[in-house]
Amino acid sequence: MSVFESKVLVNKPIKDVYDFLADMNNHGQLMPENVIGWQADKDVASFEIQNITKLSLKIDNRITNREIRIVPAEKPPFEMELKWVLADLGNQTEAVFTIDANLNMLMKMMASGPLQKLTENETQRLAVIFS
Repeated sequence: MSVFESKVLVNKPIKDVYDFLADMNNHGQLMPENVIGWQADKDVASFEIQNITKLSLKIDNRITNREIRIVPAEKPPFEMELKWVLADLGNQTEAVFTIDANLNMLMKMMASGPLQKLTENETQRLAVIFS
């Protein structure tokens, strides 16, 4: 498995950050501009990464104020798991976003940069939303 991770401090209490991330409707606000056709409900989101692939993701597990695990809702181009892990720091929240992806050598060469950039983009946008 290849692991891509980004961490950010958010200037809001953990409950606010958790409530936002626990609803897939809100994840569209975290996506980069090459993500189009975002459709979501509380548990599932479908979208297209422009000129690359279509994906459907679902929240597989929620641990209140601690963790949100997201997995493919349909067969993806490669096995993956996305996870938000939150830590309560009083009036701040530490949010760590991780993508675990099962990439073969060719996919790893092609996808590592974009997947790392995606984790960083999502954590930065989360911080901006709550600033």
